Amino acid sequence: MDKRVVIADDESIIRLDLKEILEGDGYLVVGEAARGDDALAMIRDLEPDLALLDIKMPGLDGIEVARAIKGGKTHVVLLTAFSQRSLIESARDAGVVAYLVKPFRSSEILPKLASLLRPSVDRDASVHETPSVEDKIETREIVQRAKEQLMRERALDEPSAFEIIQQSAMRGRVRMRDVAQQILRGEFVG
Repeated sequence: MDKRVVIADDESIIRLDLKEILEGDGYLVVGEAARGDDALAMIRDLEPDLALLDIKMPGLDGIEVARAIKGGKTHVVLLTAFSQRSLIESARDAGVVAYLVKPFRSSEILPKLASLLRPSVDRDASVHETPSVEDKIETREIVQRAKEQLMRERALDEPSAFEIIQQSAMRGRVRMRDVAQQILRGEFVG
């Protein structure tokens, strides 16, 4: 059976991109909303397996929606361009199970969503094997700072700076975080 999803983001292009990615992988998008209060009504009415919620929306924000449906069967994933630690704690307390940081790629989204929707036995076992949300956000912050440094030092655009970090990590078979830390310490030669 197709996994049912509600997407809520005030940017229509984000909703469209997500819908295309998800439907291309066999998900059934049962609702879309630009406002948090509309998303909450949809989730209560449609009871999807998954709700992808932007953290900042008119009406209610993604954390408020997550808090309102906490304890239900819908898994909540926050869409965010922000990586502030204060949001992590609020989101975790509200029952959010994961984050997708914008801009995102289907190669990041689909494996993460698939792991969330596995039977709970698998999910409980994998909780101890995967990095914590805090680790992931901290890594993203380090990579972001390294990208900005490369952009300044080498007059690059953001995609080019990201590609340098990503390719260096793949070539060296290390994490992007490790490459980013080398850049920030001034030890990167790539």
